[in-house]
Amino acid sequence: MSEWSERLWERCKPHAGWFALLAAGGLAVIGIMAIGTVPLKEAEATKQGCWLLAGLAAMIVCICPHAKQIGAWTYAATIAVTLLLIVPVIPGVPEAVAPVRNGTRHWINLRFMLLQPSELAKVCFVLALARYLRHRDSYRTVPGLLVPFLIMFVPVALILREPDLGTAILFPPVLFAVLLAAGARLRHLSILGGLGVAALTINIAVILLLPNSMQLLKPYQVNRIRAMVDLARGGTSFTDREGYQQAKAMMLVGSGGLTGLGKDRAQTILRFNPLPEAHNDMVFAVVAARWGLVGAVLLLGLYGLLIGSLLHITLHTKDPFARLATVGFAAIICTQVFVNIGMSLGIMPIIGITLPFVSYGGSSLVAGFIMVGLAFNFASQRPLLIMQPSFEFSHADAAG
Repeated sequence: MSEWSERLWERCKPHAGWFALLAAGGLAVIGIMAIGTVPLKEAEATKQGCWLLAGLAAMIVCICPHAKQIGAWTYAATIAVTLLLIVPVIPGVPEAVAPVRNGTRHWINLRFMLLQPSELAKVCFVLALARYLRHRDSYRTVPGLLVPFLIMFVPVALILREPDLGTAILFPPVLFAVLLAAGARLRHLSILGGLGVAALTINIAVILLLPNSMQLLKPYQVNRIRAMVDLARGGTSFTDREGYQQAKAMMLVGSGGLTGLGKDRAQTILRFNPLPEAHNDMVFAVVAARWGLVGAVLLLGLYGLLIGSLLHITLHTKDPFARLATVGFAAIICTQVFVNIGMSLGIMPIIGITLPFVSYGGSSLVAGFIMVGLAFNFASQRPLLIMQPSFEFSHADAAG
């Protein structure tokens, strides 16, 4: 038996990572079925099945190395992914290399697939952050927070340049969660969080109260937020324009009832009431229409199992790098789920963000299973006999 086979066999012993894998697999299957429900998207459902196999293969590769080896490769992988993020935003890059869709350049054309580097950037950001913070205490001072924020700033700046606001907004909550898990002072994080909430509140007030000439965001972003607020008030001013997608999604969610319409009736509704990006950003509305409240609750239950398994792993691993990385993965998935489902329910503006493991997209699905594979790896490993102690902090220190 080869060394890799022995490692893989060792990783297969019972642990919490199996529950994460079970939940991710169940979500991916639901996603393939939901994508196949959307009219004229049967081919995409087949492709998603192929990407599921690719994701499982990537997961297996991530299961074998030790956490120490993964940590050693982290910075090199982060630099490589950062270079990939630069490609779509290079002025004059040919469209054959970085295709333009809806006025954005998110992808690199690899011929056999459209690679979205920002999906890999999320994973590398968490790993780089965990690698940097694993044995440090400098982040317990305000100057010490500068490096973690710099690690976040580089990919966020490049992703916003594409532009891709949806992916970019995932990074701050993940940074906050990892710093909190690492033991950063609650006073510092509260101040930073308060500043963020204040900035968001001011921006929303500007959007709702001031004319277009005084807005900070782009016109379509402003109108999407206004459309969400208008729909929440029961208005119809934006339903033929920026609010069309959200209004149709909300209608689909409500049409499913308790047990859903089934595939055929859901397809009929989608055929006569087209929902833009129904197989991608708005796939939750398709799930709710086809399987109703029961299907939606099952979906949320699988996410609960996945996130709960990741948090269980963080509580039982002794390796600080593995612990922080798994917290970051849980934060990514939790934030994406909240924002994506919120878009379909009308409580979040349309910002273009996928539903993990369910939305159509090879890069998203493979990146998701890379996170599951790494968490599975961390859950299965015994700590090294010689290992620097993990960070420890008291509640008094955290509050100070």
